[in-house]
Amino acid sequence: MGLHENVADDEPLSPGGRLFLQKETAQVVLCAMGMKNPIDVEAVMASIEVSVMLKHPRFRSLLVRDSRGVEHWRRTEVVMARHFFILNDPIVGSYEDDEGAVREYLADLSMSPEMSPEKPLWEIHILRAHGCLIWRIHHALGDGISLMSMLMAGCRKVDDPEALPTIPRGKREWGKGASLSWRESVMRLLRVIWFTIVSVVGLVLRIMWMKDRKSLISGGLGVELWPRKLATAKFGLDDMKLARRSVAGATLNDVLLGVISMGLSRYINEKEPNSTSAGLRVTGMGVVNLRKQPGLHELTKMTDEATPARRWGNRFGIFLLPLHCHESGTNAVVHLREAKRVMDRCKNSFQAHFSYWFMDLVMACFGPRLSSALNNRIVCHTTFTLSNMVGPQEPMTYVGNPVTYIRPTSCAMANALTMHMVSYANRADLQILVPKDIIPDPHYLARCFEEALLEMKEAAAATMKD
Repeated sequence: MGLHENVADDEPLSPGGRLFLQKETAQVVLCAMGMKNPIDVEAVMASIEVSVMLKHPRFRSLLVRDSRGVEHWRRTEVVMARHFFILNDPIVGSYEDDEGAVREYLADLSMSPEMSPEKPLWEIHILRAHGCLIWRIHHALGDGISLMSMLMAGCRKVDDPEALPTIPRGKREWGKGASLSWRESVMRLLRVIWFTIVSVVGLVLRIMWMKDRKSLISGGLGVELWPRKLATAKFGLDDMKLARRSVAGATLNDVLLGVISMGLSRYINEKEPNSTSAGLRVTGMGVVNLRKQPGLHELTKMTDEATPARRWGNRFGIFLLPLHCHESGTNAVVHLREAKRVMDRCKNSFQAHFSYWFMDLVMACFGPRLSSALNNRIVCHTTFTLSNMVGPQEPMTYVGNPVTYIRPTSCAMANALTMHMVSYANRADLQILVPKDIIPDPHYLARCFEEALLEMKEAAAATMKD
């Protein structure tokens, strides 16, 4: 990407966009969409040409740098043929089914965080033999909420071809339930202040020197360059809703974190017996949406500059998720109870907001290189990255073709576990991206997660009987 003189219509990148262009933190979002029927390539291309995606200026802009090295978006003409990669033949590999072929293809794509600056930073790969569309979009264009909202805008309900998919709105903890007395309000405020101080100090220490103890699932600087494998853990939302009943007040996010805690414990115990007895703790980096209205949004509202809290772009924070591994045979409820305690502390602090404000300040004062270096230290000093997004409730179609699954992932990172989950039509699929030299059998790890949820479900059923 060469240097260019500023043009009047050039639009500067957001701080988050600049972060994702740096070498250490370069990220491309990959989203696989399974299709039930054979893919009509011409229909897909025609749909994209008139879609709201191409109405958004960032998807019709080149990335350029001015004479000072500052990145900008510059409008250009979109040549559709340059953005489509069509594979008619089956992928060569040792996979068992179409989903396995797609995972191999995604794992290979995850090793390429760079995209050509000669065109807008998005691509669509069509695997016709495996019935899958893959959206490859640079993270500088927007965060997960922005990109998923854009994707949903092109879909329709199966039972109502004119209606957009239904996306449940998230809930915030503040203001929930009955009004509090002044004493309860003061105690709650003190709790928030305390948890915020503790979590912010922990985040700063994590940036400076604190890191997880070395284990068989540890990553580190340079691991992002290692070849990847991808596996999928499949959950039923009804199972997750039943599992949360074993602990009062537990949410689906608590269940997900408890499943990860129990699954990792099982995996480590199997591969390294007795390693958890020494108090092994693994820390995750959770990615959270910071928009005032949680959930997905209408694209028209997200592109409205008059509503800056919901507008398009990268607006997310991070929080740390410390998990203790337990010995084999530990009750599933123990994992869920500890996961709920961790999540409650996150909800009652402003750690995620602090991380956003702090990195924004560093970006403004010292530039993207230092901000990228600090972010990368957090990744290197933790064991896994986790994101979770609520998807459509009902089955949907894309260009009239029923969608069988939606599975996002991202480029490889320095830690050894990158996990993304999206719910769709009463299911939730967790994509597990790992370096194959550290975790050579991610499918077994996925099975550990699936079995953990079933045990939590059984524990909840037993609790209700009692």
